[in-house]
Amino acid sequence: MADLPVPGDSGRVAGMFGRVAGHYDLLNHLLSAGLDIAWRRAMVRGLLAPGLPSGPVLDLAAGTLDVSLLLSRQGRRDIVAVDPCLPMLARGRSKIPAGPGAAIHPVLGDGLALPLPDGALAGATIAFGIRNIRPRPAAFAELARVVKPGGRLMVLEFGTGKRRLWGGAYNFYLRNVLPRIGKLVSGDDEAYRYLAATIREFPDEATLATEMRRAGFRDVTYRAMTGGIVFLHAGVKAP
Repeated sequence: MADLPVPGDSGRVAGMFGRVAGHYDLLNHLLSAGLDIAWRRAMVRGLLAPGLPSGPVLDLAAGTLDVSLLLSRQGRRDIVAVDPCLPMLARGRSKIPAGPGAAIHPVLGDGLALPLPDGALAGATIAFGIRNIRPRPAAFAELARVVKPGGRLMVLEFGTGKRRLWGGAYNFYLRNVLPRIGKLVSGDDEAYRYLAATIREFPDEATLATEMRRAGFRDVTYRAMTGGIVFLHAGVKAP
């Protein structure tokens, strides 16, 4: 069995996800029993809560643009969708409704070097992607650079596999079920073995909140969803 990519090896990680781009949406819904839709909606509601400054918003690790499309349906008219994997963005672009006034602007890019000026954004989201950007403190610092003071950052991510959860059922699912279903549907289990490995290695929610604060976000909060399978973090860019 081949070694898995190292988080932060953006070229190999992008290539791995590019191979499953055609099955990515189906597998997201199947492997989460459809809960991923509710998780993303909760993140979008949090970003767009009253008090968000004016300006464009960023969907980082945009993948097939599910978050961008949710933002667009809520009336956002200037969404920058950044991802390092071209096949994922191409898959997402095919989902954008035709017509004038397109709100979503897909951009091939790296979360450590965003193609945006300082303080350009009213807010940013990153759903199930911060695991893949290393070092994380540099990724949070880059997000703090492009979000204007008073702007919001929302981070949706799986909880760590180190915590006790439902008597070990979560880790059994990560190790044994998730990669097998991924291979059955997509014919390639590498992305789903990688997903399981990065979840098990991920820091806990309090550590992630501390990293956000150190990068320049204040009023950082987090909440568990679905019993701690995922956590939604929120922070406000400090003045």
